[in-house]
Amino acid sequence: MTRRRILGLVLITLLSSAMLFAGGSSEETASTSSSGRPVLRVAMECGYAPYNWTQPDASNGAVPISGSNDYAYGYDVMMAQYIAESLDMDLEIVKLDWDSLVPAVQSGTVDCVIAGQSITSDRLQMVDFTTPYYYASIICLVNSDSPYVNAQGVSDLAGATVTSQMNTVWYDVCLPQIPDANILPAQDSAPAMLVALDSGRVDLVCTDMPTGQAALVAYPDMRLLDFSGSDDDFEVSEEEINIGISVRKGNTELLDAINGVLATLTVDDFNRMMDEAIAVQPLAQ
Repeated sequence: MTRRRILGLVLITLLSSAMLFAGGSSEETASTSSSGRPVLRVAMECGYAPYNWTQPDASNGAVPISGSNDYAYGYDVMMAQYIAESLDMDLEIVKLDWDSLVPAVQSGTVDCVIAGQSITSDRLQMVDFTTPYYYASIICLVNSDSPYVNAQGVSDLAGATVTSQMNTVWYDVCLPQIPDANILPAQDSAPAMLVALDSGRVDLVCTDMPTGQAALVAYPDMRLLDFSGSDDDFEVSEEEINIGISVRKGNTELLDAINGVLATLTVDDFNRMMDEAIAVQPLAQ
């Protein structure tokens, strides 16, 4: 704890002269709370368990959602709390649709996005990213009675009817690798993707490991297909499975501050926090 407090004091001292959290102009200053501390405004969907979700109360340490009577929790909220505490800032959670996250950072409406975003080259043209705060492998989900339930590799999924969430590497990069796949329109959220599978409208969906693990809790009849380590896995780059925190381009003060906090955590810390999030997601109770 002492090391973390010291880190927070050092970083906030470095930032205090500029206070450019809102995104790069010397005339812009960070919001402050009633406590007088700067506010870290973090955007997420609040509907993408186990990364983030909405719940009706503050149980497990959930944080109020700005402009709402609901609360947000999950891995992303836990990470946002750790970062804000380390930087001696108050935390504000802003709930936005997936497609609104990047524009909100670009406009300065929020300071950063912590929402399970892959660090892709396309996104890097629009925003800057921190070092990864999670490493997520690619998996598929099928129903237990699916003809693809025993698939041992991507080639075994040939001809499947598939979908995933829009504007993700799962939909844009992975699904086209399935031979002769019938790719349906992308779903606007992870929950919608899972409903499409549960209802039988598709044979399988593609997602990442944490989302798949959380889905198995909510949908016990689903099965997870993990081809990692095989010769017939999805071909993805490191950037496509590294999950980062996005900030407005040029906001080096905030970027460096968050990276300093992330440097105090290990991969084991990331995995432990994710396991905790999966254990307390609403449908796991």
